[in-house]
Amino acid sequence: MRRAFELKGVVQGVGFRPFVYSLARKYSLRGWVKNSSSGVTIEVEGPPKRVEQFTEQLPLQAPPRSRIESLKFEDLPPAGFRGFEIQESLEEEGRYQLISPDIATCAACREEIFEPRDRRYRYPFTNCTNCGPRFTIIEDIPYDRPRTTMARFRMCPECLREYEDPADRRFHAQPNACPACGPTLQLVDREGKPIAAPDPISEAIRLLGKGKILAIKGLGGFLLACDAQDASAVEALRRRKHRPDKPLAVMLPDISAVEAHCRVNEEEKRLLQSTESPIVLLSWKEGSSIVPSVAPGQKYLGVMLPYTPLHHLLMKEAGMPLVMTSGNLSEEPIAKDNPEALSRLRGIADAFLLHDRDIFVQYDDSVTAVIKGQGYVLRRARGYAPFPVRLRFSTRPILACGGELKNTFCLTRDEYAFVSQHLGDMENLKTLEHFQRTVEIYKKLFRIQPEIVAYDLHPEYLSTKYALGLPAKKVGIQHHFAHLAGCLAENGEEGPAIGLSFDGLGFGTDGALWGGEFLVGDFYSFQRKAHLEYLPVPGGEAAIHHPWRMALSYVYCLLGKERLMKFLPLFTRAVQGSGPGEEKIRVLLQQIDKRMNSPLTSSCGRLFDGVSALLGLRPSISFEGQAAMELEMIADPDEKGEYEFFAEREGEKEVIRLGPLIGGVLRDLEEGIPPSIISGKFHNTLVRMGVTVSQKIRDGGGPEKVTLSGGVFQNRFLLERMKDQLEAAGFKVLVHRQVPCNDGGLSLGQAVIANFIN
Repeated sequence: MRRAFELKGVVQGVGFRPFVYSLARKYSLRGWVKNSSSGVTIEVEGPPKRVEQFTEQLPLQAPPRSRIESLKFEDLPPAGFRGFEIQESLEEEGRYQLISPDIATCAACREEIFEPRDRRYRYPFTNCTNCGPRFTIIEDIPYDRPRTTMARFRMCPECLREYEDPADRRFHAQPNACPACGPTLQLVDREGKPIAAPDPISEAIRLLGKGKILAIKGLGGFLLACDAQDASAVEALRRRKHRPDKPLAVMLPDISAVEAHCRVNEEEKRLLQSTESPIVLLSWKEGSSIVPSVAPGQKYLGVMLPYTPLHHLLMKEAGMPLVMTSGNLSEEPIAKDNPEALSRLRGIADAFLLHDRDIFVQYDDSVTAVIKGQGYVLRRARGYAPFPVRLRFSTRPILACGGELKNTFCLTRDEYAFVSQHLGDMENLKTLEHFQRTVEIYKKLFRIQPEIVAYDLHPEYLSTKYALGLPAKKVGIQHHFAHLAGCLAENGEEGPAIGLSFDGLGFGTDGALWGGEFLVGDFYSFQRKAHLEYLPVPGGEAAIHHPWRMALSYVYCLLGKERLMKFLPLFTRAVQGSGPGEEKIRVLLQQIDKRMNSPLTSSCGRLFDGVSALLGLRPSISFEGQAAMELEMIADPDEKGEYEFFAEREGEKEVIRLGPLIGGVLRDLEEGIPPSIISGKFHNTLVRMGVTVSQKIRDGGGPEKVTLSGGVFQNRFLLERMKDQLEAAGFKVLVHRQVPCNDGGLSLGQAVIANFIN
């Protein structure tokens, strides 16, 4: 009998055709397998029993990095095939396939690069069908070497023999290469002049040991590296990169090294050693030799293991933890090309470890955390993108442009939502250009021509301006509605649900800056059921960078000028002179009274900022979310106390009054209560607020489902307790795990709403 198969999913770039070839040979079947623009096509012919065995084992034994989304087959009249072969790929107009993310180096390739007798000994571009670059080198589909950045490297006879040998694990491995025919390393100085050394890797390690900063070309772009145990090197990197406080990630050689610096559980170990190999936020041990300035004021350290052969060689020989952070100036896209890196990073790096395998698509390292035994993606990029979120419904071709911070876009077709890799903060021309180029790459690879473009309501976002300039039908989506819908979609739910959307800010339908929202909605519409009360943001953008402004706004507006004046001496001592002087306070109060450049906000993120500043933790910040992070870090997990709050009815919604909360914080400060206790009580209050208001909505006929979305839920102290207590109150709680809860997940929600409301 003869049987034809059509498979869709991640079935190219993961060793699928070689696997099919071997399986067919195992059962003595004849026929062929080939890549198509939509997946893999197979025909087999032989005795019925063996064809059935082949059919049964096809999905069961598929390569570990493959993901079969659809498997269809039909029986046809025998064709008289003479053997089994891998045929030329078939390019089909308008058809598309899912594409594998880049894959961390497998154990077999690791063994080769450390085996002196192997021909790939110490070769930094070793790969096979089970690992290596994929998405970052693919220029078009079907996935074959001529359509990748490896096209210019002609395989030597030995590599070609491996490529053509069905028994070899490099059978049809498109990036296959060796020292004789593949990419090469070069170490150069800031001017691009070669540094004379017999071995670039050994010389790079020597420079790192002397406290130098290196720019290292990786899979999706350049990383900046220095010795994580050298305070001077870390300080120099921060100064040159204009990144004074934001935590830096560290690369360690293996799990035993991780255990020397961090407390790590089994799920965290699994994530670290997975084929995605993301950065994992781990509990940082006291006594670690990694200097505190790597992640100042933090309990958690971002750690990753080597994920390329070059990393493995560096880490094995270096014998030191290395800071590995994105190769860019603060808030710009990661550099990917050699000339670009030499131009943009020469003011940061002392030397450059380059290679000549071009990167077609740039992307950063992914960031994850394990909370109560489950992994959460906080920044989705390498190892995860461009694999789509599978939806429970079919969509039209839509482009959703995301927000401003932590931008991603989302393209949809059929039942797939292709959420892009993290693109950065859309606050400059370079990031906008990166966004535009990446949109075009995704449109080409996945054969999507958007009929609808979705965008955030904020008129000043670059992503919004980009969307409004496109010829397709356009639809504006409210920010917090998108958070709710994205959480529903990723969990395969349709709503309605109560959406707790807590974040820094999002443009509201009334023109105010929302961010402490209790919505009820589905994919079609939402109602705003409750929110934190509106308070002015004195100075607008300035208040985001200087949380002392929010602190004084809360006290002045909620408790009055007399209470503010009484508190000021204590506040001035708490911030140790880094807060405002009398003149700044006078101007600030004038701004509030006259509503000059003081937009109203209901933001939970700004509430975190204000309380953090009241405690003297962070009167001013150098990166988004810093004040809130430091407030979380000091919270006493054993504290059971809470502050008061109450809700008042205003028309169709409840407004949560914060005066009792802020008053309680001030009383505790004046009584000398430790900031750790105050922070614990503050977090507990928000949890009780979330549960109490949700119960009130449910009691009024609202749903049993709750979504927790928005950047505030990156706070694991808050997320754990909110989820636990909502579940204890009988709610079904949905959280983000595949896409970030922050604005990195916004585009997914925009896309699904645009699909339903049009």
